Amino acid sequence: MAGQARTGGRILVDQLRIQGVEVAFGVPGESYLEVLDALHDTPEIRFVVCRQEGGAAMMAAAWGELTGRPGVAFVTRGPGATNASAGVHVAQQDSLPMVLFVGQVDRGSRERDTFQEVDYRRMFGGMAKWVAEIDDPARIPEFVHRAFATATAGRPGPVVLALPEDMLVEKATVVDGRAYRPVEAVPGADELEQLRHLLERSVRPFVILGGSGWSAAGTEALAAFLDRNDLPAACGFRRQDILDNRHRCYAGHIGLGANPKLIERIRSSDLVIAIGSRLGETTSQSFMLLDVPRPQQRFVHVHNDPEELGRVYQPDLPILAGLNAFARAVAALPPVSSRPWAAATAEAHEVELAWRTPAPIPGALQYGEIVAWLRRELPEETIVTNGAGNYAIWVNRFFPYPRLGTQLAPTSGSMGYGLPAAIAAKLACPDRPVVSFAGDGCFLMTGQELATAVQHELPIITIVVDNGMYGTIRMHQEREHPGRVSGTSLKNPDFAALARAYGAFGARVERTEEFAPAFAEAVASGRPALLHLILDPEAITPRTSLSEIRAAARAAGR
Repeated sequence: MAGQARTGGRILVDQLRIQGVEVAFGVPGESYLEVLDALHDTPEIRFVVCRQEGGAAMMAAAWGELTGRPGVAFVTRGPGATNASAGVHVAQQDSLPMVLFVGQVDRGSRERDTFQEVDYRRMFGGMAKWVAEIDDPARIPEFVHRAFATATAGRPGPVVLALPEDMLVEKATVVDGRAYRPVEAVPGADELEQLRHLLERSVRPFVILGGSGWSAAGTEALAAFLDRNDLPAACGFRRQDILDNRHRCYAGHIGLGANPKLIERIRSSDLVIAIGSRLGETTSQSFMLLDVPRPQQRFVHVHNDPEELGRVYQPDLPILAGLNAFARAVAALPPVSSRPWAAATAEAHEVELAWRTPAPIPGALQYGEIVAWLRRELPEETIVTNGAGNYAIWVNRFFPYPRLGTQLAPTSGSMGYGLPAAIAAKLACPDRPVVSFAGDGCFLMTGQELATAVQHELPIITIVVDNGMYGTIRMHQEREHPGRVSGTSLKNPDFAALARAYGAFGARVERTEEFAPAFAEAVASGRPALLHLILDPEAITPRTSLSEIRAAARAAGR
């Protein structure tokens, strides 16, 4: 189309098609009407209209997490962009490829505090990998190609492009760009030899897995490397699907509510190999798992971003490499000659299996038993999503993940992620079951997107766990200020009735035995569905109650 004059909006949509975009999420705005008009004539790209920009951006982030390709979202200027920032922050902290397009005021009105004007370079500068504004429609192919390449290069992340309204209307004659090609660094032979040497000298090694951008082939190669060398491995916070949780080398996950025995096993190791993980605050147990800045153990850090190597922890052996390339390389190495840790690896897996057995909690609804039932009954390919809150501890602990692409959950700790992520997952994988978990507070952050699921006929199942409060904050409140409840109680709607008002299936579950038939009804409905679970407020974690936390705090003199 190099010889044809096109509007900026048409040029932009043509570039998205070239980049392989299948779905774009957004809330419409007058600032990018030309894009919406061009999408009208582009059946290859499905525009999913959402109910709030934060939900749209989270859907784009989840699309990037599940597919490895940049998720795309469109939002309008000002309030639209500020709403979308929640999803951009998820993409940044979770290392997810995403491109956010933001409508902007016309070029002649800038710097006048024009209606809904925002300086997006300043606003998103600390969150996005790259923020730019396209002033010339002839440069759209250049900017879009760079955006997709940047979002996927090294440590993936979000890119934000602002689109002045008049630029999208202006015509230009320009050659279309090429599709981006992801690049991946490979580990050097010397680094692999040093890693092998460290393993040969080790007695109690341990592997920590994390990061994004993994492929199915990469995780298979990684599992082969662990298996061949009898290496125990744990997955970082909300990265549990990197290694089949049934694998004999799987020792558990390091996140909220981690097994104390697992934490002690890592601390007592003599070699820690972190592959892909940034060892952020939650995975590192508030940076107490390993000594900062120099761990007592010999420490190998493999990451695809040079800025992460040595950022907090100073490794004995830093390896800059793409995660899949590294996995392929180590899988091809012969196993180490001596593996005195093999029995400990088997023991670690058995401890993890025992940790998955739910214990009784206060109340008529045994949440752990429900999560364990779902794991037994749901197909292996089911995608499970959640947002943030104590309710997710049960999911992380009692729902083992069998393979890559079965867990969508924010390492950023963002509430409201579960429902948008479930919508994106069902669009990306329409033949796979999708189940979303949310707390009562978490759900109402983005609950209006249930209307999006209904509009687009996406039969996802959302499980809302209702304990009438912001549970995580209440837990901390009782630890620090026992008995002084302030600002954490919630008066909730009838979530099942709310779902029915949207046109979804809705059912209330107050007792454990009511769940299985309600879930079967939800599946049989063929519609988006919501199950409203009533959880006793005392059941704050799988291990302890609110009263026990309050009593312990008072005994400590708080």
